[in-house]
Amino acid sequence: MNQVDDWLERVIEEKGEDLYRMKGVLSVEGSDQRYVFQGVHSMLDGCPGSTWGPDEKRVNKLVFIGRNLDANALRKGFKGCLL
Repeated sequence: MNQVDDWLERVIEEKGEDLYRMKGVLSVEGSDQRYVFQGVHSMLDGCPGSTWGPDEKRVNKLVFIGRNLDANALRKGFKGCLL
């Protein structure tokens, strides 16, 4: 999870003025709970969310809203955090 936190902080640092909003749900290895985060401009907050269901497919969903954001660079940066 530290890699994702570090990456999100870098995104905020680099794109702060152009980043209006971000939110997401992450599947964290070793945890039965999803991790939920949201941010507005340079503020970011996250916490454990509800428990994944026994038959529920674990997914990572991230949404970034802003201007001049490079979707491919965001995907590549996030994929670099995955195990």
